[in-house]
Amino acid sequence: MSSGKVVLALLAGLAAGAALGILFAPEKGSETRKKLSGKGDDFKESMKEKFNEFLDDISEKYDNVRQDEADPDDMASGSREEPDKKARAAAV
Repeated sequence: MSSGKVVLALLAGLAAGAALGILFAPEKGSETRKKLSGKGDDFKESMKEKFNEFLDDISEKYDNVRQDEADPDDMASGSREEPDKKARAAAV
């Protein structure tokens, strides 16, 4: 059996289980829809927060790299020359 068929069967089973779960739920349909809507909104807000945190983290790292490149005085003058000397010595 190909993996595509397995994934399709898994998704079909998941959809059937979700549909049966909703049909046989002890609550009224309107209550179930409200709960689903609320959970969807919570999930949406959670994803927005995580995405914003991700963007903030990436922006902070980008700014740090830019600062490091813009301010070469922070680097020791000998530290740039030493790797070049080691590379040349290894090549000879």
